[in-house]
Amino acid sequence: MNPVSLVSIIIGLALGASWDGLCLWDLAHADQVRYLPKWAWAMVCLISCPLGGLLYIIVGRDAFGRAL
Repeated sequence: MNPVSLVSIIIGLALGASWDGLCLWDLAHADQVRYLPKWAWAMVCLISCPLGGLLYIIVGRDAFGRAL
């Protein structure tokens, strides 16, 4: 494997993990979420990295919840 592609894969995984960490932090501190319980949103964020976190921010986050 090319060293440049290996570094890009590692950077991509690190960015995806940090994005999911921010979304899970926001989920843990949110007063309310929409459409699903909090545990279900946590599973969505963890299983479909990083699109699950983006889906939570767009759809699941309450309009009056905390901001990132």
